[in-house]
Amino acid sequence: MFKYQDGNYEGYAPNDGYYRGGDEPAHEEDAQSDVTEGHDEDDEVYEGEYQGIPHPDDIKEKQKKRAPAVADEYRDRADLMAERMEDEEQLAHQYENIIEECGHGRFQWTLFFVLGLALMADGVEVFVVGFVLPSAEKDMCLSSSNKGMLGLIVYLGMMVGAVMLGGLADKLGRKKCLIISLAINAAFAFLSSFVQGYGFFLFCRLISGLGIGGSLPIVFAYFSEFLSREKRGEHLSWLCMFWMIGGIFASAMAWSIIPHYGWGFSMGTKYHFHSWRVFVLVCSLPCIASLVALKFMPESPRFLLEIGKHDEAWMILKQVHDTNMRAKGEPERVFTVSYIKTPKQVDEFIEIQSSTGTWYQRWLVRITTTFKQVWDNVLYCLTAQYRMNTLMLAVVWFTMALSYYGLIVWFPDMIRYLQEEAYESRVKIFDEEEVSHFTFNFTLENQIHRNGEYRNDKFIGMKFKEVRFEDSLFEECYFEDVTSSETFFENCTIISTVFHNTDLYEHKFINCRLINNTFMNQKEGCQLDFEEDNDFLIYLVSFLGSLSVLPGNIISALLMDKIGRIKMIGGSMLISAVCCFFLFFGNSESAMIGWQCLFCGASIAAWNALDVITVELYPTDKRATAFGILNGLCKFGAILGNSIFASFVGITKVVPILLASSALVGGGLLALRLPETREQVLM
Repeated sequence: MFKYQDGNYEGYAPNDGYYRGGDEPAHEEDAQSDVTEGHDEDDEVYEGEYQGIPHPDDIKEKQKKRAPAVADEYRDRADLMAERMEDEEQLAHQYENIIEECGHGRFQWTLFFVLGLALMADGVEVFVVGFVLPSAEKDMCLSSSNKGMLGLIVYLGMMVGAVMLGGLADKLGRKKCLIISLAINAAFAFLSSFVQGYGFFLFCRLISGLGIGGSLPIVFAYFSEFLSREKRGEHLSWLCMFWMIGGIFASAMAWSIIPHYGWGFSMGTKYHFHSWRVFVLVCSLPCIASLVALKFMPESPRFLLEIGKHDEAWMILKQVHDTNMRAKGEPERVFTVSYIKTPKQVDEFIEIQSSTGTWYQRWLVRITTTFKQVWDNVLYCLTAQYRMNTLMLAVVWFTMALSYYGLIVWFPDMIRYLQEEAYESRVKIFDEEEVSHFTFNFTLENQIHRNGEYRNDKFIGMKFKEVRFEDSLFEECYFEDVTSSETFFENCTIISTVFHNTDLYEHKFINCRLINNTFMNQKEGCQLDFEEDNDFLIYLVSFLGSLSVLPGNIISALLMDKIGRIKMIGGSMLISAVCCFFLFFGNSESAMIGWQCLFCGASIAAWNALDVITVELYPTDKRATAFGILNGLCKFGAILGNSIFASFVGITKVVPILLASSALVGGGLLALRLPETREQVLM
């Protein structure tokens, strides 16, 4: 361990991360950091003597007279852990007092906005794929199964990233792991806007999701460690607002960019950069901005103290104090803290000399050791001390995610279904029409042609949208430069007809008799649908859904520390369950939008309180790990919710509504059994 050579930190024993300033407790409280005290090299006068602080040489003499202590390696691990737990408790209360002395001001607000941008990037990531699918499915010729996989792959990446990077943050540091997370997300989100193939695009979105999924547990653990007990619940709730801002940003950008097909370029016939790719590019900006700003922020001092880095933690806390005091117009106020408890270090680290083995062997050992420690942390969350809290939180997180993410996907799907029903109700049906020697050069849309006969007709430079030809005859016709969407020929007879530069592929002829026909220069790839397909209503639904959480965010922030985390979770989930029942009356687009806004506004308080209580229930060296596990489970619930709820669209509303409401009631009642943490210091 670190040992300061000048004498002031002689108390750092070689195998002990526990700082000891002397024999007397009073002296321990007053011992000075090497940053603030020392001795004057010019006149050899010890400055600390005027403050009643023992001279380091006196402390050394006393230590020499002591009986030699038993080395840590010969002590029982249980004893070391018990000593560490005692140190942790002392540090928790002392750190709370230090943060209160530092105050809440400019430093916390700066960090608030930097971490807010990272949380905003998470909100954006959830919406990106849903917005680009209508355009990307044509650009990449996606089947229904491919579209479903693209929608779920982001959540899968988030699930893995939350567990993996959240665990690493407890070993490598909050700032370092958050930078890694944001860098992964920014790089692969940026890259995904340029790749052309479906497989590579899917891979990029998976890794991008892994990066941003890892940032969520780190953001809350990081920010909470700069907040005092009386500010923690409120300001963590304010931080949650950036997720809403991310949703609004994504909706507004989609609305502004995607419908403009001209906002792109092409390179030959193989490479196309359409407007939806511009949208994907723009959506990576919050992540990049947070990544740049984070470089100027310090590591969490609470984490540094946990691993025994006293001096670095002290310097950061002094920086927080001085920044806030200068902003308040009190630059003369002195940071009075000189000694901070550091818990006993009991982790087994393996250090390999540079001359030992090859470079990859050394890295392999370090990586293996780190992941073993992360796995130990995961198991620690299931030990007797935390098992019940972890299991109850897991159920609450899962039920909340199942219902919330399931419904926010179900709402747009239901609105699309209602739109399709209204669209189909306006279909025009043509029976037994006979057309010959006629040139079609206009758009046909939402039509059904039955038992018709078309002889020597030309279909040139036109579009078919939602058109069906049933039991019809086409003889000696000519199709040129034709684009079709959801257009099919069923049980038709097609004789001596030429198809030139069309997208009427084989699968569009269902049970048809094709006799002596010619297909030339068929269009390659998929064609973009009409611009109306990018209906602004879908963007508006997501925009209003994100905006509707604003009242719930404000209420939860103002009441979080007044009514407590438990009542906030239970009350919010039960109110959300009641809102679900009113969905039975949502038989129009406007009604569905209204109930979606009400549901999102009611449920956001539960999300905020869950974030806060998860941070507060676990100690510093397990906090990000536990948050990562629970958030990973949350994303698993989101995957199940998306899959289950989407499968019932157009079939029945009963199953999604009953499933969501019962999950919310069960989770809300269980949440009431969790311990209240608003009066608790961060362990």
